[in-house]
Amino acid sequence: MSSFGLDDCFSLVLDDGRHLGAERDRVLRFLGDAELLINVMGFLSDEELLGAARRRVFLDTDPGFGQMWRELGLADVFAGHDDHVTIGERIELPACEIPTCGLNWITTPQPVVLEHWPVTQTPPQAAFTTVASWRGAYGPIDYGGRRYGLRVHEFRRFADLPRACGADFELALHLPPEERADEQLLRDGGWSLIEPKRVAATPQSYREYIQGSLAELMVAKGMYVESGSGWFSERSICYLASGRPVLAQDTALDGLLPLGDGLLTYTTLEEAVAGVDSIRSDYAHHADAARSLAEEHFDSDRVLSLLLDELGRP
Repeated sequence: MSSFGLDDCFSLVLDDGRHLGAERDRVLRFLGDAELLINVMGFLSDEELLGAARRRVFLDTDPGFGQMWRELGLADVFAGHDDHVTIGERIELPACEIPTCGLNWITTPQPVVLEHWPVTQTPPQAAFTTVASWRGAYGPIDYGGRRYGLRVHEFRRFADLPRACGADFELALHLPPEERADEQLLRDGGWSLIEPKRVAATPQSYREYIQGSLAELMVAKGMYVESGSGWFSERSICYLASGRPVLAQDTALDGLLPLGDGLLTYTTLEEAVAGVDSIRSDYAHHADAARSLAEEHFDSDRVLSLLLDELGRP
């Protein structure tokens, strides 16, 4: 936090109720003075802290999960909030399978602070990379007669991609011992695997890893794909800002973002191979287009200003 000038602006609430950073009394005063509190996925559940905020905004960064939990009666993570924002930009549209739960949703892309993600020279022999969780914190959901899966279920479909296109692919992914079969599946498909803690333990090392890549191969959670959510990864946005093209599994992005230059999508292994070939054959063009796309659509100044306008500036 200090490295970003935020050493006096944070408080981490521990399980035992203690705070690292600002003490609780100061946090309560700060929340009372703030115009609004943005609660990411409802992870802040402390009733006293939530109650101190004048206005509570739920920010949904895992579109589909919370909505289906609520409809199935499993959990209501949205309760107690005044406004609801989601990065699933297709919600409320007919082709999107995510239930609205009767809430009025504001949609937004995710922001990137461009000055922290400058374009850098692509290293020789750089690979297609990504940083990913295999299963994540949630299990698959059965809803409306359909199963909405996780990233693991999608990755298995594209395990042969490196071998199919002859390019170098590296995946920063931790696989526990019980996932040995999937680890072997990836290695047989031509993936190089690296422990995430080696490349993403700090903001600085994470940025260096992305900027040391040729491009990103983004595989989405099955939930995002199968629901037609319009979800797009904040990690992919960091690749784009760094001038690194992104080949993204399609989550119904057409019409939300310009596709084909700097950002390419795929739904099948054959389309993914074609995307890899396109990026490699005209890399300079795609790299320039990637940065331009980040500047136009994800600049934090623009994204956050528009979000505040949607919420209604005080």
